[in-house]
Amino acid sequence: MLHLELYAEQGAQGRVFVGVKGATPRRNHFNGLWRKACAEVGVKGLHFHDLRHTGNTLASRTDASTRELMMRLGHGSSRAALIYQHGNQEREREIADAVDGMIVKAMKRGSRRKGHVAGTDS
Repeated sequence: MLHLELYAEQGAQGRVFVGVKGATPRRNHFNGLWRKACAEVGVKGLHFHDLRHTGNTLASRTDASTRELMMRLGHGSSRAALIYQHGNQEREREIADAVDGMIVKAMKRGSRRKGHVAGTDS
């Protein structure tokens, strides 16, 4: 937030990164600034584009639809949007716990049919 207050342009359409003379930094110049900033705070191996992956992975954890994620990143295909979604152990545990809860709930409701726990045979 401090960066936004000190260096970014104001307003919803304001640029986050603005050069000393008020221009958008060129890619080759920006990459040097990015590496320097990361080094100053002790972050190694973080590429600017990694933020895109992180942002979309976090957005996907909000139960946003693939269409919403596509719009957020400007993708024209679901395949492109899915590239930015990464699983993690915490989410894997949440999914496993949710599946377990469904099975326990179905077993408490009753009968088994055709080898399926009640309520899971769809």
